[in-house]
Amino acid sequence: MGGGAMTEARSLAIRVRGRVQGVGFRPTVWRLARDLGLAGDVLNDADGVLIRVAGKAEAIDALIGRLRREPPPLARIDAIETQAIAPFAADDFRVADSLPGLTQTEVAPDAVACAACAAEVGDPFARRFRYPFTNCTHCGPRFSIVHGIPYDRAATTMAPFALCPACRSEYDDPADRRFHAEPIACHACGPRARLIRLDGRAVHFEQYSMLDEVDAVCTLLQRGEIVAIKGLGGYHLACDATRGDVVAALRERKRRDAKPFALMARDIGIIRRFAEVDATAEALLRSPAGPIVLLPATGPARLPDAVAPGLGLLGFMLPTTPLHHLILKRMDRPVVMTSGNLSSEPQVTDEAGLRAHLTGIAGFALVHDRAIANRIDDSVVRVIDGAPRVLRRARGYAPAAFALPPGFEGAPPVLALGGELKATFCLARGAEAVLSQHMGDLEDAATDDDYRRNLALYETLYDHAPRVIAVDRHPDYISAKYGRARAARDGLALVEVQHHHAHVAACLAENRRPLAAPPVLGIVADGLGYGGDDTLWGGEFLLADYRGYRRLGTMKPVAMPGNAMASREPWRNLYAHLMAEIGWPGFAMNCRDLPLYEFLAEKPRATFDAMIRDGRFAPRASSCGRLFDAVAAALDLCRERQSYEGQAAMQLEAIVDREALADEGDDLAYPFALPRLGGSGLPYIEPWAMWQALLGDLVLATPPAVIAARFHRGLANAMVAMAVQLRGDPAAALFDTVVLSGGCFQNATLFTLVARGLERAGFTLLSHREVPANDGGLALGQAVIALAATAGAGPCASAFPAAS
Repeated sequence: MGGGAMTEARSLAIRVRGRVQGVGFRPTVWRLARDLGLAGDVLNDADGVLIRVAGKAEAIDALIGRLRREPPPLARIDAIETQAIAPFAADDFRVADSLPGLTQTEVAPDAVACAACAAEVGDPFARRFRYPFTNCTHCGPRFSIVHGIPYDRAATTMAPFALCPACRSEYDDPADRRFHAEPIACHACGPRARLIRLDGRAVHFEQYSMLDEVDAVCTLLQRGEIVAIKGLGGYHLACDATRGDVVAALRERKRRDAKPFALMARDIGIIRRFAEVDATAEALLRSPAGPIVLLPATGPARLPDAVAPGLGLLGFMLPTTPLHHLILKRMDRPVVMTSGNLSSEPQVTDEAGLRAHLTGIAGFALVHDRAIANRIDDSVVRVIDGAPRVLRRARGYAPAAFALPPGFEGAPPVLALGGELKATFCLARGAEAVLSQHMGDLEDAATDDDYRRNLALYETLYDHAPRVIAVDRHPDYISAKYGRARAARDGLALVEVQHHHAHVAACLAENRRPLAAPPVLGIVADGLGYGGDDTLWGGEFLLADYRGYRRLGTMKPVAMPGNAMASREPWRNLYAHLMAEIGWPGFAMNCRDLPLYEFLAEKPRATFDAMIRDGRFAPRASSCGRLFDAVAAALDLCRERQSYEGQAAMQLEAIVDREALADEGDDLAYPFALPRLGGSGLPYIEPWAMWQALLGDLVLATPPAVIAARFHRGLANAMVAMAVQLRGDPAAALFDTVVLSGGCFQNATLFTLVARGLERAGFTLLSHREVPANDGGLALGQAVIALAATAGAGPCASAFPAAS
């Protein structure tokens, strides 16, 4: 196009899709358009944001370019579409009202306090100086306060707080960063915080602060008190993380034996005293999501062991709200900031729950009168192999929608109900899927109630009427039972999805692999899932796409004595592995002088041997997680019992000798064979030689950290070797792409070793970043599998009508 054409006037409609409502997108368009001398308007409608613009062609192109490069912090642009329209007359550019009767496209996640708001509450000359609920269009509560649609103040828990004239002026001004920010407030018109004692006695904050009740919390923490603090999505329990006696008291009162506590610090400098913070981790800590970031505990200073017993990682976050900024302003050391609950129960969200469940744990509480509509826990992220990977998707990330890959258009709406542990659900329709926040384990009745309440809320917010229900094929999962009953009650189609197939599909969907793409090899390593042959799987090699899978390989199936008890008591898995590989006479002959021999000799071996022979109470499972448990038990890590899921495996990774891992290479890595199972002929990872080498190292008094390194490298080598062997098997379909999924790949050492090995072998690798590799991602995988089964079955909407 010639230069003259570029200066011609044009009239254009610009459609922007994605998370573009409730995040300051319209005022951003208004500011950019006025800067560029354009006329027209911008409005919200059911499909996102619609811009009608008139002006010089190069100015319109500049507007589109700047929108891509300079969107508001909380926005996510999925698509920008343009269409020429008839010329129209306009003198300026304005923000138009949303089209009446239309709901909006997406509920925005809660966002941590932006830099401008954080500075404002610290500025003595600002009218919101020390106001703990300061927010603007770029930050603050969103999902945690919404209970209806459309998303405006009346449909949030801010409805009781009428805007004062000063706040109303900001709300109505498109040049102000608080334009149409529904939760805004100030000292004159908004929520207020107050400090209470949980023993019912009066409290006078003047005893602890010359400023206000929020600042008084800092003094209480410095004096060794445990304080309950109302955050965005629920209460936290806070204490001075440098006081080992106080942290131990919190553990005892909360009944949390060993699971690591989350930490909060005033600034990055304090975090660096205790942990290594690289550029990727720092960007995560400072991001609008503000997750807990797992960091190597290699700083010059040390926190008490009670903070994260037996682990080499610390979970840190920066202040999430102005309230937290104000509490920590005088705190020059980190504080524990753990969920306000008893272990296994949902986080407390109101004063009734506070008094019923946290009295006796905390002595004081900082409460306020902005209600929490939706409970949401803190997200957890770990940098693995140089990339941020979400381990728990909650505050800051959920319920942001995922754009589905090409090929799913035309499928009917699906509701996928996830698993039983790390429960989530997923609403999918057309081009988008919405994965709920992490809710915990459904075996807890209160968590199950919370799951069902959230499901009803999401279906209302997104106006979602499913025609298909997708569930895990496990017969006893609580979520699956609910789904089967609902499908039967409402006459809906039911799709039962194999657990590990769902893991692979979730990773494919996250990486936007098209529906028509060829199959991949999925390596799924986790604890347990109900297999396609009605046995227990947990270390699988699946040739898979969205429409189906074929099991090409596995790990060795080994008995789990006591069934679920074997997941809690690692020594049971160790005993079963040793009996399957070596037998008691061989073990006794070679290892009689080991403390491990004495430990196992005292167990009721005859009972366990009978249990293994019978099989009814010792089902065989091809579980990678149980192999980790067994090796950890051999090294006396959580040998008798693990108090939370994955504890033994996490401690095994934590002790890995990094020099041995790097320097020994493959020469001393523990060997695994790849024979075939009798009957099925399926190739499997056989650990016999690994156990021989490991026990030999125990006899030689090899340090446990070196043993852990050799095990990790050996298992990774076996997984890569299996992939290479399967690629060359003429009985298997060809594949060049490998997916890594399942909770065991949250182990950074295992993931990195396997990923590097696969890449050296010439494979393309797909892995998780935004969706948890653990069971928290199952619902997304179930949803896309169900969509694939019904794709093309009929018309459906292309976008979610939802609150923003």
